Amino acid sequence: MENNIIVLRPFGPSIAKVTMPNEIVEKLNKYVDETIANESKSKELDYGANLAGNVKQEFRLEQKFIDECGWGQFLANSAATWIYQSLGRQKKITKFNLISSWIVRQFDNEYNPLHVHGGHISGVGYLKVPKTFGKLKQDNKAYNNNGNLNLVHGSRMFLSKSIYNIEPKVGDFYFFPNYLMHTVYPFNGTDEERRSISFNALIDNDIYDVYSAGVKP
Repeated sequence: MENNIIVLRPFGPSIAKVTMPNEIVEKLNKYVDETIANESKSKELDYGANLAGNVKQEFRLEQKFIDECGWGQFLANSAATWIYQSLGRQKKITKFNLISSWIVRQFDNEYNPLHVHGGHISGVGYLKVPKTFGKLKQDNKAYNNNGNLNLVHGSRMFLSKSIYNIEPKVGDFYFFPNYLMHTVYPFNGTDEERRSISFNALIDNDIYDVYSAGVKP
C-alpha cells in the first residue's frame, strides 16, 4: 500500500510532502527529551560540527532507535513512493541506505544558513513548533517568513519560481534531492522550541546519476 504522499513540482526538481504518523512523532519527541536530559548522551551524539546551523543543539539519532521506532522504515517507504511517482512510475529504487538522521533544536534569533546536504536524498520534518514566530520590525509587510523553511532552486524567471516557502507544522515532512539549497529564517518573541528532524540517504546510483550511459531524460 502506497503512503499518502503529495509530490510537488514548484520548480525543476520535485519534492514530496508526507504526514508523519502520530505514533512516530511521539516516539521521536520522547527520545529527544530523554537525550536532552542525559548530558553525557547529548555530548556523545552531538552532530553540530557536521551541520550548518547556528542553533542551540543538533544531535544524531542512534541507529538502534531508528530501527526500533519505525523511523527508518517510514523514510524508506516514503522515499520509494516519492521517487517512483516522480519518475512517472517507470522505476523503483531497490536501495535506501540511511547515512544519518538528526535533530535540530532552534530557539529565538537562531537560524540555518543557505546550504545543501550530502548523499542523494534528504528531508526535514517538524516535531515541535512555537505558538508564534514573532513579529517583523515593520508591520506593513505582506508576509512573515520568521521560522520558515525556504527551498531554493535556480533564479526567478517568468512563470518560474526559484523559492518554495514552507511554514513548519508538527507532523509535516518534506523530501527533496540533496543538492537543493535551503535555509531556515530566525524567529523571535518566544522562548519555545522549533524542533525539526532531518536525514541524508543514498539510493540506487543508476537512478540518481542521470548522466550515466543508457539513462533516458
